[in-house]
Amino acid sequence: MSLLHLVVLALVQGITEFLPVSSSGHLVLVPVFTGWEDQGLLMDVAVHVGTLGAVLLYLIGDIAGIFAGLYNVSRGRRDSRARMALYIIIGTIPVVVAGYFMNQYYPGGFRSIAVIGWTMLGFGLFLGLTDWLGMTVRRMDHIRISDALIIGVFQVLALIPGTSRAGITMSAARLLGLERPDAARFSMLLSIPAIAGAGVLKGLELYQSGDVQLTSDVMIVAGMSFGTALVAILIMMAWLRRASFAPFVLYRLVLGCALLALAYGYIG
Repeated sequence: MSLLHLVVLALVQGITEFLPVSSSGHLVLVPVFTGWEDQGLLMDVAVHVGTLGAVLLYLIGDIAGIFAGLYNVSRGRRDSRARMALYIIIGTIPVVVAGYFMNQYYPGGFRSIAVIGWTMLGFGLFLGLTDWLGMTVRRMDHIRISDALIIGVFQVLALIPGTSRAGITMSAARLLGLERPDAARFSMLLSIPAIAGAGVLKGLELYQSGDVQLTSDVMIVAGMSFGTALVAILIMMAWLRRASFAPFVLYRLVLGCALLALAYGYIG
């Protein structure tokens, strides 16, 4: 894989992973519009792991608070911060179960332009609708077990490229009344076990393959995607503190319509 190919993958992943526009959908489109060989699910997950480092760094305060809370609970002291760990576990269970069965029975995933076009369009409209209807009256401190489970069930839809894991979980959180920055923050916390789990599974495949070149490619892409993802997170959170998801909705609608036109032969 050429250096240019690696740079493009890292930029696409880093910029789109935590924005509600679907990183996996964009990664699938890279070989379509460049003519390069499809990088496959292994490289897709490798760039996800790079962005995992970025979100861990950005949320280091939240993560430290969760572990401090768990430590206090283990010592017999009550600590509300420990509840967030429970919510993340509950929110992760649905996608782990669904991901296991999908990997067993449909390992290639849904990677067609038509599928990405429809999901980009449909869930873009859903994001706009939930952002418009959702009340901004709740913070992360107000999340309940039922909220975490509902958001986790919605996250299962992100297994389909074009849906956007960030987009669908933020949509669910907005539907439940969370403020935009809090919806994004919980979405990023919920992404940690999902991305880490996928990275571990595919990392084992990489180790067993013994492909040194592929290993170096993975490390290069992961490092570059880390930097671009961190910048993207900072920009997104600054935007959501004072504005809506409207630009992301508009982008999804335009791209979704263009992809459907391409898939069904109206353009190209």
